[in-house]
Amino acid sequence: MTFRASALFVAVALAASLAALSLAALPRGGDTPVADQQQAPALQGIGTWLNSPPLKLDELHGKVVLVDFWTYTCINCLNHLPSIKDWHAKYKDQGLVVIGVHTPEFAYEKSTKNVQAAIEKLGIRHAVAQDNDYATWKAFGNQFWPAVYLIDKQGRVVYSHFGEGSYETTEKKIQALLAEPAAAGS
Repeated sequence: MTFRASALFVAVALAASLAALSLAALPRGGDTPVADQQQAPALQGIGTWLNSPPLKLDELHGKVVLVDFWTYTCINCLNHLPSIKDWHAKYKDQGLVVIGVHTPEFAYEKSTKNVQAAIEKLGIRHAVAQDNDYATWKAFGNQFWPAVYLIDKQGRVVYSHFGEGSYETTEKKIQALLAEPAAAGS
């Protein structure tokens, strides 16, 4: 093997190792272990609420809350949106509150007019909070579009999923959380 071929082999192996380590460090989502469950952070820095008056998570104890980080030009967000809309329609009368936290990737996505047009075009009926300054995104420690967080009736983040997929698992978790009794005082 020549020096050049050896150097190329080492460079490729190093790049593959770094990529594997980077992927291993990403959150995987799923059920949050009980020992790691924490109260959901407040919805912060929301400039505009659409389809709803302003909501506060601490006022929603006794309900199951699905927080969906999305933006209207993200193809992955658009691909998972039918499930979000379906869960809202199916479970809103059973105690599920869906909050779409619209966090823009591009400057033009900060426009309330553009977000309103997208909501209308996409037929979104659940609450949408505009998080133009990423305050809620940062409070949740979020890194992905789309990202779903489920909050139990006591206000704890108990499940998350990042990206598309796991729709059946997420729906089963919603059903299980809705079936749990509300805490005293909720």
